[in-house]
Amino acid sequence: MIIWLNGAFGSGKTTAAQELLDLVPGSALYDPELVGAGLRMMLSKERLAQVDDYQDLPSWRRLVVDTAAALLAEMPGPLVVPMTLLRQEYRDEIFGGLAARQIATQHLLLHVEETFLRERIGRRAVVDGEATRAWRLGHLPHYAAALPWLTEDAHTVDASRLTPRQTAEQLADAVRSGVGTCDIVQTPAPRAETLAAGVLLFDDRDRVLLVDPTYKPGWEFPGGVVEAGEPPARAAVREVAEELGLHLTHEPALLIVDWEPPRPPRFGGLRLLFDGGRLEAERVREVLLPGAELRGWRFAGEKEAESLLSPGRFARLRWALRARAEGRPLNLEAGIPVGA
Repeated sequence: MIIWLNGAFGSGKTTAAQELLDLVPGSALYDPELVGAGLRMMLSKERLAQVDDYQDLPSWRRLVVDTAAALLAEMPGPLVVPMTLLRQEYRDEIFGGLAARQIATQHLLLHVEETFLRERIGRRAVVDGEATRAWRLGHLPHYAAALPWLTEDAHTVDASRLTPRQTAEQLADAVRSGVGTCDIVQTPAPRAETLAAGVLLFDDRDRVLLVDPTYKPGWEFPGGVVEAGEPPARAAVREVAEELGLHLTHEPALLIVDWEPPRPPRFGGLRLLFDGGRLEAERVREVLLPGAELRGWRFAGEKEAESLLSPGRFARLRWALRARAEGRPLNLEAGIPVGA
């Protein structure tokens, strides 16, 4: 199990975590900042210059998950993780990766009001230095911007007027009660190439329906991995019913087949998109999301979809719309029509 202590930089997460170790039997400290420090030593200056923070490195996010799994194989846990995580897509990627490895995560937010936080950061400047003080103060707006999703996702402990020990005691109470436990879908990580089927559903303005998964970053189309022995079109119908509560009355027509090449650590495979047709207003009102898997949905035009989807998914959408307009399916490789 992971006890993830989130909060603003300088909120006292590490100090509270040390105190928490005394109150949670068998617990151990796991600081992902050490993973970032290791990457800074091993990666080239050119690669590091391309990111503003080591959290922006996909390798850091993967290693955070892999290291947690390795540590839990050596000790019973739980692991107490004091780490600021302000980007929701990074939370999705890391917590989803943990869930895929059957590792439960309890998300606790250590909140300190800004007035107290600035005072604490100022006092620490004598030890940490002026550069660290300026860096922490500069990230306060990012924390404020993240608070809406943080307070919804995590259990909040207001530590503004608490000592580190008092904070740890409240955290220990939260751990024992199980609040903040992430109810997230446990999708096993693929071990080989996969076949996945997605469905494009449209509104009366020809905008496409996109969903926001809780267990991985970014928006995508309703759909999922085709199970062994399952016809792909039938899998697409099943996924729409499971994810949106909508039951398609017919198997949808194929729009594109896209071969996604393997790019370690991803195995790639075939990605199919089907035409689910237009949803009337009364059917749109029937959409019901499974909270453990999807946090939201929306209709988006092509331009808006480009800002929400990964480049690979958007390339599939663009060609699927072309196929829909021409009335014939297209065969793609890595998002490009074969023979183009």
